[in-house]
Amino acid sequence: MLEQIKKNIERIKSKGATYVDTRWYPYEEKNSLVMWNGNLKNNEFSRESGVGIRVLYKGAWGFSASSDLSDLDAIYDKAYDNAKVAAERVTFPVRLAEKDAIIATFDSPNKINPFEVPLSDKVAFMKEVDDMLNKPGIAQRIASLDFVKKQIVLVDSEGTEIEKNITEVFSQMQILGLDEAGESHTRKFTLGREGMMTRGWESIRKDLFAENAERIVSEMGEILVADPCPKDNRSVIILPDMMYLQTHETIGHALELDRILGYELAYAGGSFVTLDDFGSLQYGSPKLNARADATLENSPGSFGYDDDGIECSNNMLIDKGVLVGAITGRQMVEEANAKSGKQIFKESGGTNRATSFYRVPIERMTNINIDPGDDGTLDDIVANTEKGLLVSGEKSWSIGSNREQFHFATESGWLVEDGEVKGMVKNPTYKGDTLKFWNSLSAVGDKSTWKVAYIDNCGKGQPNQVMQLGHGVPVCRFDDVTIGE
Repeated sequence: MLEQIKKNIERIKSKGATYVDTRWYPYEEKNSLVMWNGNLKNNEFSRESGVGIRVLYKGAWGFSASSDLSDLDAIYDKAYDNAKVAAERVTFPVRLAEKDAIIATFDSPNKINPFEVPLSDKVAFMKEVDDMLNKPGIAQRIASLDFVKKQIVLVDSEGTEIEKNITEVFSQMQILGLDEAGESHTRKFTLGREGMMTRGWESIRKDLFAENAERIVSEMGEILVADPCPKDNRSVIILPDMMYLQTHETIGHALELDRILGYELAYAGGSFVTLDDFGSLQYGSPKLNARADATLENSPGSFGYDDDGIECSNNMLIDKGVLVGAITGRQMVEEANAKSGKQIFKESGGTNRATSFYRVPIERMTNINIDPGDDGTLDDIVANTEKGLLVSGEKSWSIGSNREQFHFATESGWLVEDGEVKGMVKNPTYKGDTLKFWNSLSAVGDKSTWKVAYIDNCGKGQPNQVMQLGHGVPVCRFDDVTIGE
């Protein structure tokens, strides 16, 4: 297969293409299980394979993909023909940033292949979780397991040959309860890097789920009898299980370079960031340091090499509050530099990924992280807060089309008065303008508060692509935030 791929790449190059690449998926397996109130509701398994081919001809892309590899030549010819047609209509010729030819292999860390674990063991684990959640006052109980295992082989006309073997494990437990008025409330726990430092079945630790099952059941009991969240302006202290979403929506998506250049406007919106903002925009307070770190150990946002053949790296996005970088790939950095008339980006940030062989690579978040700060533990931050709201767990979210504003509802919240956590409140919400909000960042927790959240369903692109990634975030406090509206 590799020899056929290489011969076809050379053949298409000889016809005038300036660049050709092939992503061959020998296999991609997915297994999803859901247990609802002790009953196995869903057990799905899928396997697919195929190739995706990109051809660059006279500044225009052509793409073709197929799961039928019986006539590989025809798939390459289709991609080439598509590029020739596109070249007649191209308005801004595509250029690719320079890169080195790489011959490499990447294997995500895992010990036990989840696809070799018997179904009976998976069901038994979910049944144990369900038993942990089956307590008085809990109306609905949901446990889920999702596994992905895939092999990706990338070969391009610049001499790159990369093989990636990736295993992902995702798991969540969730409970629902009804208060006296019949209103539904939720509380959940989602597995992150606290599982283990690998991504196989061994990361499904029963003790971790038992500990968090007890916690969310206890918190649900408090939620059901809590008073409504007041309408007020307060400091908001955000725990990592909500802080990841704040980072995802108002830093991650806002700093995707293709979005900044307008390529997502027809589907997912744009960004308030402009090319003139890099190096000068005060995105947040000096306490804010954010990065796209695809080298973070054991996270879905770490994948060795992107689908352009660029090695994963750790790139600063916001340095002491100032915008300095973006989420970038080979094509967009060249276009951004050309359109701005100066060099904003020296090279690709290695973030181009496709959800499968039948989609083209686009800029995607890796691990979009907030560096830990020096404001101590959660207890330290609470003790130094006069009037606040402590929030945990995403419930709903609404984002401005250009990420310029947001409104979030969380699963739970606690009022903070004079440095002490008081009672829980029901249906807590907070909102703000993105730049004003991040510039109100007044405390960033230390390493002890820093957690890595796994994200298995980030959507982007048209046609839509779902991607997996991570967020490493600490506890953060923001001042003068509108809550309860």
